[in-house]
Amino acid sequence: MATATKNKRRPARSGAELTAEQNAENGFTASAELSENMQKVLVDLIELGLQGKQAHWNVVGTNFRDTHRQLDEIIEAAREFSDTVAERMRALHALPDGRSDTVSATTTLPEFPQGEIATTEVIDLITERLENTIGTCRDVHDAVDEEDPTSADILHSILESLEQFAWMVSAENRTPAKRS
Repeated sequence: MATATKNKRRPARSGAELTAEQNAENGFTASAELSENMQKVLVDLIELGLQGKQAHWNVVGTNFRDTHRQLDEIIEAAREFSDTVAERMRALHALPDGRSDTVSATTTLPEFPQGEIATTEVIDLITERLENTIGTCRDVHDAVDEEDPTSADILHSILESLEQFAWMVSAENRTPAKRS
C-alpha cells in the first residue's frame, strides 16, 4: 500500500507555465506585433483548410472529379502551412491560437455557403478565399520581414504556393481573351 501511495501522481497545476528546460531557452523572441501578424496568417490558413473541406464535400457538377481533387491539394497545403506557421510561432515563444472560436472571429475569409454547390461557383468561391489568404500574407509581410526574415521566408513559400493555386483554380472558369 505504501508503494501505491508513493507512486501516485500529483495533479498538474492549472494555467500555463514554463518548465525549467523551457526557461533555459535562449534566442529570438517575437514581439507582440510579429506574433499578431503570424496569428493573422494562421487563422486564415486554418479557415482556408476548413472551407476547402466544406467545398470538397459539397461540390457537384461538371468537372467534379478534377475540382474535388484540386480542393484536396489546397486543403493539404493549407494544413501544412498552418502547422508550419504555428510551429514557427512557438519557436519564437509566441502562442498560436487555432481554436475554432478564435478562427471564426478573426479570419478575413467570408463564410462559406452551406449545401451543394456547382463546380463553377466553388471555383469562384475558393479563388476568393485563396486571394483573401494571399492578401493577409502580403499585408503583414513587410512588418514580419523587418523583424524576422526567417518568418518572412515562410510567408514567401506560402505566397508562392497559394498564388499558383489561385491562378490554376481561377483558370477553370476563364475563357481565352479574344485575339486581335
